[in-house]
Amino acid sequence: MPEQTFNEPRLALNRIYTKRGDKGETSLVGGQRVAKDALRIECYGTIDELNAFVGAAAVALENDPRLRSLGNILLRVQHELFNLGSILATQPEEVHPRQPQVTEADVSQLEREIDEMNAPLPALRSFVLPGGSESNVRLHQCRTICRRAERLAIALSRQEQVAPVAIQYLNRLSDALFVWSRWVNTTLGVPEVLWQPNQSASGRS
Repeated sequence: MPEQTFNEPRLALNRIYTKRGDKGETSLVGGQRVAKDALRIECYGTIDELNAFVGAAAVALENDPRLRSLGNILLRVQHELFNLGSILATQPEEVHPRQPQVTEADVSQLEREIDEMNAPLPALRSFVLPGGSESNVRLHQCRTICRRAERLAIALSRQEQVAPVAIQYLNRLSDALFVWSRWVNTTLGVPEVLWQPNQSASGRS
């Protein structure tokens, strides 16, 4: 697939508060005013939340050279998530051909990274729980937020037009975050926390 070049941002954020949102509305990229609790806003707002958690996960990896390669991937993912938010904050008829967005190239890259990092991992004999290391837990937090963003994007697609690749990207990213959480513990030599149903209070009684 040929490389795609997006428009660079053209911003001048001199004022942080405008008071235009005091009545519960916000603006889309095209200038349309919509309610702040509209499904489209909830969708790209959740992607913004995910981006913050991905940033926290990336910072948690910085101090260990064994994990630095994943930290670089997470930084790229942050840019992709912002591109995704850009396209979701725009009504379909207002999208510019060179507007930042996620593409099939981004999905394919995630698939390659999933396959590469999953290859050395031991086969799973049970579901895993978040735990073992801070980085593992942070990546699981990202995974669950990503799944929520995916559900919201699907719900939005039933009401308005959503590019199919946006949903595909979120689906692959959540899979990637799961694999990366396992890769982190394996790389650190930390045992995975496996789900054991009888470790519950009722199972022990």
